[in-house]
Amino acid sequence: MAKNYHISKRDDGKWQVKLAGGEKAIKLFDTQAEAIDYAKSVAENQEGNITIHKRDGKIRKQNYASDND
Repeated sequence: MAKNYHISKRDDGKWQVKLAGGEKAIKLFDTQAEAIDYAKSVAENQEGNITIHKRDGKIRKQNYASDND
């Protein structure tokens, strides 16, 4: 089963990459673009997917496959 990585904004203003169902962030970033780039590389290595959330927490893009550039 493919892993799903979520990109979302934290209360402290940082963007985080988390594994679906995970409690702790894998890595933190200052911008959403940096978080997306990192999540793409991790998802590609793990044959996973990315779910990108907007600033308000709603889903911006779901099932973002790592091979979509």
